[in-house]
Amino acid sequence: MAQRDEVVVLVDERDRELGVMEKLRAHREGVLHRAVSVIILDSAGRLVLQQRSAGKYHGAGLWSNTACGHPRPDESPRGTAQRRLREEMGLTCALRHAGTVVYRAKVGDLIEHELDHVFVGETVDDPRADPAEVMAWRAIPLDELQRDIRDRPERYTPWLPVVLDAARRETSPGPPSQDVRRGRL
Repeated sequence: MAQRDEVVVLVDERDRELGVMEKLRAHREGVLHRAVSVIILDSAGRLVLQQRSAGKYHGAGLWSNTACGHPRPDESPRGTAQRRLREEMGLTCALRHAGTVVYRAKVGDLIEHELDHVFVGETVDDPRADPAEVMAWRAIPLDELQRDIRDRPERYTPWLPVVLDAARRETSPGPPSQDVRRGRL
């Protein structure tokens, strides 16, 4: 399916399906739709980031979480997370659902308004990124990433801090932790 023919699943804030819409139109109109974000930690507990390909229709060249995408009609969020991780980064690993977050953010002249299912996993493998999807990748400690996002937010997708917060909140027992050495965000 060509990108212009792709559809997203429209949802309400409780993740109940309302229909489908062409993906670019949903992003132009800012309509709430289902999405997934994947955050992978490497064997040293660093976050694996990708720099979005120059060919992306929004967020091109920005650093973002390991993988992301939109479920197809009748595709589960977990299935989408596994598919996009494989397609974008050439990785397969166990993923745990870390919750959902609803956010709205302007990206250029488009609007990301998504109910985002956040998944977290760990790998010992290096990514084999698809150059059509990913310009570059790097692994970075969480504290270093948070400082860079604070100091240079224009380098990152606007949803990255949101999904990091959601993942950390859902995967850390008690108060938020930054202990990535034990696989926690």
